[in-house]
Amino acid sequence: MLINALVESPILFIMLALSLIFSITIHEFAHAYVANKLGDPTAKALGRVTLNPLAHMDPIGTLLLIFVGFGWGKPVPFDVTFLKNPKRDSALIAFAGPLSNFILALIIALVLNVFNLPNVFGLNLIKPVLGYTAYFCFILGFFNLIPIYPLDGFRVVYGLLPKNLAFQWLQMERYGIYLLLILVISGKAGDLLRPLTSFAAKTLHL
Repeated sequence: MLINALVESPILFIMLALSLIFSITIHEFAHAYVANKLGDPTAKALGRVTLNPLAHMDPIGTLLLIFVGFGWGKPVPFDVTFLKNPKRDSALIAFAGPLSNFILALIIALVLNVFNLPNVFGLNLIKPVLGYTAYFCFILGFFNLIPIYPLDGFRVVYGLLPKNLAFQWLQMERYGIYLLLILVISGKAGDLLRPLTSFAAKTLHL
């Protein structure tokens, strides 16, 4: 939880907060960008095709992230009636978020591990922020691929299933939020992600 970092080290808290905000921003921006490219102007009309963090931060979700360790960004709405292939395109829109996180995390990991950035003033502050951003991107990407509504993985699976099974899959939507709460409250979500987050932390030297 970020609130612990605030008590221990305000500078660390600021670094973690900036990293988390940017990870969420790139995730939600990717949803909006792909939806717009696929013909749905909804997100663009709402000002979501932007890298401005203020457009993507949900006040309650952000506060919960800081104080509880679990929260969310502002969901990107899209209208399937604008999509040429609603089933496929909605899955692509959903997958765009995690994919953007993985791409950014990979780029940062390469920069930090392949290129020797000099330890000069300024870069000493930037390097940890980059590392934590990549770390949060890994977590956000993998967590959102869990196939439970309202996470992105639910829509991705929907897009991959044949039509008859896809319709049945959508019936599970009503139970998704309860299953997700059980996963988070029980700590099972953390157990699922722990091997991946440990690998990310080791790779990024965090």
